[in-house]
Amino acid sequence: MNRTIPLDPTKTGKHAMDLEAALRRQVVGQDEAIEQIVRVHQTHMTGLCSSGRPIGTFLFLGPTGSGKTRIVEATAQALLDNPKAVVKIDCAEFQHSHEIAKLIGSPPGYLGHRETHALLSQDTLNQHYTEKIKISLVLFDEIEKASDALWNLLLGILDKATLTLGDNRKVDFSRAMIFMTGNLGAAEMSSLVTPGIGFPVPSCSSPREDAKTSARLSRTCVAAARRKFTPEFINRLDKIVVFKSLGAAELRRIIDIELEMVRARIQTASHGKPFEMEFADSARERLLRDGTDVTYGARHLKRAIERLLVQPISNLMATGQIRQGDCILVTADENSTVLTFARDAEASQWELARQAA
Repeated sequence: MNRTIPLDPTKTGKHAMDLEAALRRQVVGQDEAIEQIVRVHQTHMTGLCSSGRPIGTFLFLGPTGSGKTRIVEATAQALLDNPKAVVKIDCAEFQHSHEIAKLIGSPPGYLGHRETHALLSQDTLNQHYTEKIKISLVLFDEIEKASDALWNLLLGILDKATLTLGDNRKVDFSRAMIFMTGNLGAAEMSSLVTPGIGFPVPSCSSPREDAKTSARLSRTCVAAARRKFTPEFINRLDKIVVFKSLGAAELRRIIDIELEMVRARIQTASHGKPFEMEFADSARERLLRDGTDVTYGARHLKRAIERLLVQPISNLMATGQIRQGDCILVTADENSTVLTFARDAEASQWELARQAA
């Protein structure tokens, strides 16, 4: 008689499922990156992370505007309820070896030692802890721009989860997820695919051709990283994830996410006097044309939304043209460079009648 009970190791726990759902609501088209973050988080929650190492160490590569920084902020939002709960290091500020003192502080005896405060202190790492989650998210943005001194500093963090400051204090990174982003290989990626918004793979290609192209793009970026960094550095990473270029379908989903965020801002700013907004397809297309391009992907989308949507709405609110219960229709004329706003009269009359009743 068979007494064994089959188990399913592909199932995930509730915390991991909640994290995955939250990331998928905010990040579009980057399934591999989401899966890696969720996997590492679940391993940490079960207490099975390697002792003496960070929770996870990732190198995110890919073209500008594909969501590398966004996914880190989304992780902070999901875990710590604050998208800004990230210790962010702009590596462009550390292109010279002597600038490392800003990260670890000057050693005793150096001029200005007492006035120098290390950016990577233990207090900095722990500042975003919550009662339920004690995790630090550290982002080294555009890692390829940093000097060799920063890469060497990272070797100890990635391997032993320890950083020694200038005054010999130790900083523990064993509760940290460490993310590094870079654009290595992005130029080569653009030459491998047909140009389009965010370098998308041609829509006419078959799924098999798409898979082959994606594999070639990944190999290109990983090869560029191996040329840039030492084997010691690469071998200390848990995962190198190459972010996919965003096609038209992904960008339309991003537009919907960003517009929902604008709706949430309106609800907060309307001080108990909310109004609704409906966006026509023409308005979405206008924002796409102004906020995305081949070189920068979706990087300028927020800027386009602020300029074309948020600022005009603030003018309408400040001048009393929008009232509680209004439904504002947002459209765009094909020959115009701005969005058009109009009040739905029927919706407004319905709200007035409801209030009177």
